[in-house]
Amino acid sequence: MKDLRDFIRILRDRGELSVVETPVDPLLEMTEIADRVVKAGGPALLFNNPKGYAFPVLMNQFGSAERMCLALRAGSFGELARRVEELTALEVPGSTWDKLRALARLKQLAGLQPTLVKRGACQEVVLTGDEVDLDLLPILQCWPLDGGRYITLPLVFTRHPVTGVRNVGMYRLQVFDKRTTGMHWHIHKDAAEHYRVARERMEVAVAIGTDPALTYAATAPLPGAIDEMLFAGFLRGEAVELVQCRTVDLQVPAHAEFVLEGYVDVDERRTEGPFGDHTGYYSPADEYPVLHLTALTHRRDPVYSTTIVGQAPMEDAYLGKATERLFLPLMRLTLPELVDLDLPKEGGFHNCALVSVEKRYPLHARKIMHSLWGAGQMQFCKCIVVVDADVDVHDYGQVAWRVFNNVDWKRDVLVTEGPLDVLDHSSPQPLWGAKIGIDATAKGPSEGHHREWPQDVAMSAEVKARIDALWPTLGLDGPSGGSKSPHAGRSGAVPAEERACDGK
Repeated sequence: MKDLRDFIRILRDRGELSVVETPVDPLLEMTEIADRVVKAGGPALLFNNPKGYAFPVLMNQFGSAERMCLALRAGSFGELARRVEELTALEVPGSTWDKLRALARLKQLAGLQPTLVKRGACQEVVLTGDEVDLDLLPILQCWPLDGGRYITLPLVFTRHPVTGVRNVGMYRLQVFDKRTTGMHWHIHKDAAEHYRVARERMEVAVAIGTDPALTYAATAPLPGAIDEMLFAGFLRGEAVELVQCRTVDLQVPAHAEFVLEGYVDVDERRTEGPFGDHTGYYSPADEYPVLHLTALTHRRDPVYSTTIVGQAPMEDAYLGKATERLFLPLMRLTLPELVDLDLPKEGGFHNCALVSVEKRYPLHARKIMHSLWGAGQMQFCKCIVVVDADVDVHDYGQVAWRVFNNVDWKRDVLVTEGPLDVLDHSSPQPLWGAKIGIDATAKGPSEGHHREWPQDVAMSAEVKARIDALWPTLGLDGPSGGSKSPHAGRSGAVPAEERACDGK
């Protein structure tokens, strides 16, 4: 699979794509259809006849666990996590065989560096200057109170003005007119840092409709020094082909459906928004940089790829789950006691974290809280709940049971202050506010709890085994072998990273 149209063919062959021939308006109508479909666990959607436009529209391509794993070339989220674990293994090679394996891993990574090609399908049609016209694209207005039409699934390419390091992020673009858009990069984002460092206009390129592994890579919370296109090469198992842009000194995916080229001036800002955001609320209008287009290139028969966000569950929930699974092994490099992690979609994958840990010493849970609040985009997390290692953090009933029963609200709750996501509307001021950490682990004398801590109510393994064998003779419906107590924890649960990506 080298591009988006290959992915579309795979989805069609697997029965994961519905083609809509009825004319549908990109103004609100497509959103309502896609919202109903994603919340019902439905297929990807290809609108072949957008009202008033010549190009078809793809939506909900990531809207199930199965499609998300297909996009990332994996059979399960567990397979993805194991690939990351193998990549980041830091053991010192001992034997000659160990050294050869480490060398092979480095050679494999070197072969995944993006490569520059002379020609790209993304430039089969080239429009420059006054020919550039965003009105040709079936760009959505997603929600009734949105400030206008928005490009919602763009890969935005920039380069640090001093170091030359490339960044690829996903920042929405509000269409102002045929040749200008807003550039909605938040203060905490890498591209915003490029913009702050720039002393004059900064070149920008935007790819729309790429191999889904590239699209995902643009959303991943990678450290600034890691090239998103290298990460995409790792996910897809082959290097990403890039082509030189026509009017700016940047490179973009050669097989993209559309590419926008242009620049932002460091002293120009314009009101952008409001926008119905992934929090489920409208983010308010604010001042952001302006992207001026110098070129629009595309394939001869392009497909416009887009998404919508709003009240969960939405398509971005599956992008967030992939990030949760992929980055857990990386977090364990500095927090080896971290057993598992769940980022509820209702929290937008950054407002709440449920973590289980191998607790080793007093106030260990607080160490975990502070460590997570200091780790990249986890700095935005408003609520961290810590439970013991045997608790399945993906079973919200299990977590609630521990919190409601194990927590002394005076001893086990930490309230602090720190950075918040730009979209957070709850704090009295923007960008920072209060956070809460809840320690729902078992306590003992070392943490000031001198009463006896009770055992969980659960049947013995021996009796469960005897009843499993006896069950077929009882004439009862319902679970037989492998049944578990409501409070069995991880011992009776299938970890999320091992579940097949079948959307069930």
